[in-house]
Amino acid sequence: MKLAVCLLWSAALAAAPRLTIPFDTDWRFSHGDETASRTVTLPHDWGIEGPFDEKNPSGWAGAFLPAGVGWYRKQFTLPAGTAGRRVFVEFDGVMANSEVWINDVSLGKRPYGYVSFRYELTDHLAPVNVLAVRADNSRQPASRWFPGAGINRHVRLIVTDPVHLDQWATFVTTPKVTAAEATVKFATSVVNQSAAPHTVSVEFTTAGKTVQTKSQTIAPGKSAEFEAEIAVANPKLWGLEPQELYVATARVREGKDMLDDESVPFGIREARFDADSGFLLNGKNLKIKGVCLHADGGAVGTAVPLDIWERRLAALRRIGVNAIRTAHGPVAPEFLDLTDRMGFLVMDEMFDQWTVAKNLYDYHLFFREWSHIDTRDTVHRDRNHPSVIIYSAGNEIHDTPQAELAKGILKGLVETFHTADPTRPVTQALFRPNVSHDYDNGLADLLDVVGQNYRENEILAAHAQKPTRKILGTENTHDRRAWLALRDSPEYAGQFLWAGIDYLGEGRMWPYISNSFGLLDRTGAIKPIGWERASWWSTGPVVHATRRAAVRELAPTDPGYEAARRQTQTLFDDWSPANREPHPENVEVYSNCEDVELLLNGKSLGSKPLPKDAAPRNWHVEFAPGKIEALCRNQGKVAAVSDLRTAGKPVRIALSIDKVKLPFNWDSVAYINASVVDENGIMVPAAADNIVFAIDGPGAIAAVDNADTTSHEGFQANERSAFQGRCIALVKASRDQGRITVKASAAGLATGSITLEAVK
Repeated sequence: MKLAVCLLWSAALAAAPRLTIPFDTDWRFSHGDETASRTVTLPHDWGIEGPFDEKNPSGWAGAFLPAGVGWYRKQFTLPAGTAGRRVFVEFDGVMANSEVWINDVSLGKRPYGYVSFRYELTDHLAPVNVLAVRADNSRQPASRWFPGAGINRHVRLIVTDPVHLDQWATFVTTPKVTAAEATVKFATSVVNQSAAPHTVSVEFTTAGKTVQTKSQTIAPGKSAEFEAEIAVANPKLWGLEPQELYVATARVREGKDMLDDESVPFGIREARFDADSGFLLNGKNLKIKGVCLHADGGAVGTAVPLDIWERRLAALRRIGVNAIRTAHGPVAPEFLDLTDRMGFLVMDEMFDQWTVAKNLYDYHLFFREWSHIDTRDTVHRDRNHPSVIIYSAGNEIHDTPQAELAKGILKGLVETFHTADPTRPVTQALFRPNVSHDYDNGLADLLDVVGQNYRENEILAAHAQKPTRKILGTENTHDRRAWLALRDSPEYAGQFLWAGIDYLGEGRMWPYISNSFGLLDRTGAIKPIGWERASWWSTGPVVHATRRAAVRELAPTDPGYEAARRQTQTLFDDWSPANREPHPENVEVYSNCEDVELLLNGKSLGSKPLPKDAAPRNWHVEFAPGKIEALCRNQGKVAAVSDLRTAGKPVRIALSIDKVKLPFNWDSVAYINASVVDENGIMVPAAADNIVFAIDGPGAIAAVDNADTTSHEGFQANERSAFQGRCIALVKASRDQGRITVKASAAGLATGSITLEAVK
């Protein structure tokens, strides 16, 4: 296998001036004892492997998961074609406090686990090489949420000519955009790492057009900047829908020889914040309907296959979300590739703290030395993504009560952002700015767009005080009043809800291992609160019926009593309360339809019109087993239907799947949903059976989950207890062809089975 890879590399080197080599496989991982090492494929998050333990130093913020030191080592040999060329290793992120060695020579350290970086290997290479990485998050507490542990993002080798494009140097902008024509501007930097001067030009190509710059002579050890423009007629404008991107290719030429080349996806669009009308995309006003997302993908931790993110983002889009805030640090670059393709707006956030700590061992220890480097590198990496519309310098920064300190830091950060990318605005998620007087002491006005977490009345008042301020809700509750403040205020550009998806950590106390503030649960299922959001944000007809239980906890003998682990929950997507005798229930319906009619077992319980304040429509219902049905009508015609049915006794496990063909690669994952159902196929919400998954064929179970915020079952397993009637298994292909059969069994239930195909 290694011989075949070397031959492939040699052929690629002969065919192209630049070679990018995926470097994710065949790493040996240990916690320091090499005799106990094992082979892993990157991205790899060893922290998610557990176990959960109340005594783990990460505490409630870190999901009670382990912390410590992880060592990664990879032996490799480069093909003969690399002689005389420059070789780099590029990491998309290492969590955290990393140090990298090549053949026992330290290349450097990088404390911030969310940033990408690279080192040059050229001068230290041997016929056989060992790359070693130490990732250390042993000093705790260091984060307010679960950050993962290890090399949890992709790694690659890059081989170039000594005269080559600098890292992340190619920058594509669209300074003029109309429906008839767009001006596309290119800029890049070429580095000469050879011992002689070279006279080169750069050729840029996009949309079938090519332009070549004037030649420049670059001295040894120096670099030169190159710029050019192309006019694109009738451009396809980037927007809020799935799409293909334009691609810009930069080629470094010396005479007839091509020394280096790089292709950069980009989008043609105009994004603009306005003090009077909020936000405009391609000249059209729209509300930013965003959510905040942490970096974990639930059961897989922070090493997240792209399929998981795509599935989650598709669910968020279904309920009307059009924007993501990367809380509270840079994401993996492929996440932004995905938001580009799917058409989401992104707030690209850098920091959760500056010089004042939130935890004893967090980034405040490194801020003064590294913040401008980390900001510059992240902006250079991300600035070609059309989905990125704004940068955030920080979240709820504790430096702000010291006004002069905070203003000095913010001014420097804004300058760094603007130098690296003059085309995008900068905001900050201000927290209680009226307490620290940010609107009066000048701090807020250092921002291009003023952002504030919560307290919508305060930021609206700040705009009224100074109408030239552009304003944005950087973090907001799910409360209807927060939505109405945005809906009814044209100057308010948008909001980002906390949070989009339930995430690991920040559960406040044992036994909680995850936070439940999401519109989706950890498995990606839409929660009742998500459907309420859909009734406000979705453009299509929405109707969703749910059962609202009493807020107060009840004794087991009281009508409406729920199982103990469900006592703090108030919304249930079922018509199966524990008490099946007649008793009062409250049915809550979320809908944007003109009229909603509720029926119980076919009998109408009345219709209710759409309230002006977007409130849910409620019916007090005497419980009877059967079916609750909500009919959504627009202009007198049924546009959508939602129903809840009473479940009987559990009899079998029903399986469903999100795809029938599963590609054999790291990013492809199939979701197997296992539900405990009655004889009519209705899910039994009280079921908590232990479900065991088994696979036949070229596949493997990567993880299991059930969305329970108090479950301490391991994610890397082949079994999981059902929570409220269901759980999931994530399946990956182990070869590129063959039939995969997944079975799910539990004591006393008929086994469920489903098949899919592994493909290339």
